[in-house]
Amino acid sequence: MSQNTGASYAAAGVDIEAGDRAVELMKEWVKKTQRPEVLGGLGGFAGLFDASALKKYERPLLASATDGVGTKVDIARQMGVYDSIGHDLVAMVMDDIVVCGAEPLFMTDYICVGKVHPERVAAIVKGIAEGCVLAGCALVGGETAEHPGLLGPDDFDVAGAGTGVVEADRLLGADRIRSGDAVIAMASSGLHSNGYSLVRHVLEQAGLSLDARIDELGRTLGEELLEPTKIYSLDCLALIHTTEVHAFSHVTGGGLAANLARVIPDGLHATVDRSTWTPAPVFDLVGRTGSVERLELEKTLNMGVGMIAIVPQESVDVALTTLADRGVEAWVAGEITERDDHTTGAALVGDYAN
Repeated sequence: MSQNTGASYAAAGVDIEAGDRAVELMKEWVKKTQRPEVLGGLGGFAGLFDASALKKYERPLLASATDGVGTKVDIARQMGVYDSIGHDLVAMVMDDIVVCGAEPLFMTDYICVGKVHPERVAAIVKGIAEGCVLAGCALVGGETAEHPGLLGPDDFDVAGAGTGVVEADRLLGADRIRSGDAVIAMASSGLHSNGYSLVRHVLEQAGLSLDARIDELGRTLGEELLEPTKIYSLDCLALIHTTEVHAFSHVTGGGLAANLARVIPDGLHATVDRSTWTPAPVFDLVGRTGSVERLELEKTLNMGVGMIAIVPQESVDVALTTLADRGVEAWVAGEITERDDHTTGAALVGDYAN
């Protein structure tokens, strides 16, 4: 007679020991992100950040943001490459926070998997930790959840939340922008982490495999699609510290014009000249392969611009020099003008440079 051992968490598909192993593997990477204000180590119920560090501010404003990386995680899953997706996550969260002029302080992550593969989870956290170092923030904690039956054994998703701080009288945004300001574009590192539902649909319909080498890209399609999102946080802070900045705009879902319009005040208009840059080949590949109209591409993808800085004309030279010194490709892409009809927004004009 067989013995009925009864139900168990393990029998339901949750491996607690694998989760513990993943935590051990990620500890060394989390430690690399620590700031002096962080108290305690990994494994507590909550991450601790010493708020007395905010006493140096007259009126500190906390800025927070949360995000994920969308269906780009499926490319990572198919490629079996898990660390670069962490860079994407930090960029999506912390580059939103820096837009208002805030210094990134700390971040937490949430990793949901169908089955815990400790090395994979540790690789994801490694990428998040490396991204936090690039953003200047600490990774103070997170959660790894195993969802057997809901997700396949190799399926996963990631999300994160971050916090930053800015002095109230140094808050950036629409109220600082004036007619005549320059629009400075900072080059993206590629597709970043938006529009992948369109990109995947187009390339799958065309029968292109991720391991196919694409001559115009100079590498495989999968390698191009997994190019990490550029993290601009410290570059933006460097601009704030070296010259006058009125606003930033993080170019994510919705494209350049829609995201730029979010920071333009009533009665002013941003005009961006396409002829000031040439989008990377991957954007043409997607458009050409899927017969996607230019306006559809522009409202879905970043088209080569990942971050915008709006500065007074007298700050342009210093801003461009600062970014060049930091290895960031940047250029004057447009200007802010008044509109006779007092409408507000942003528009792209002209044709892209060849």
